Amino acid sequence: MKKLILTILMTTFCLSANAGPQQEKMKACNADAAKKELAGDARKTFMKDCLSTKNDSAMHSQQNKMKMCNADAGKKELKGDERKAFMKDCLSSKHDSAMAASPMAATPMAASPMTAQQNKMKTCNADPKAKTLKGDERKAFMKSCLSGS
Repeated sequence: MKKLILTILMTTFCLSANAGPQQEKMKACNADAAKKELAGDARKTFMKDCLSTKNDSAMHSQQNKMKMCNADAGKKELKGDERKAFMKDCLSSKHDSAMAASPMAATPMAASPMTAQQNKMKTCNADPKAKTLKGDERKAFMKSCLSGS
């Protein structure tokens, strides 16, 4: 009888220990879904994918990061080189550590004021001449504008 009770207690303990990581995973998936402002079927699909990940979580986290960065770039209506630069920064490991350190870092452009380089870029892009140039001509113009010559 004592062995039976001991076995039941050990089984209960093991099951409750396994519930912890699953609960943490559920919290993380819910937080990600809320951050992405998902609702309805999109949220359901996201949660299913998020909760069903196995040992290949690194691959899924990279895919999720790519989806998140693509969505952010789409919201900001970035194109061309600006989009490439944004995606590079968004997908870089520096961005990961910043996001892990601060939940507010999920929107780096909104959370921090523009840097001097960003202000220069905005000014150069606002120049009417920049709007008419394309390809290599635009690249040369932007280079000279950003260098201050």
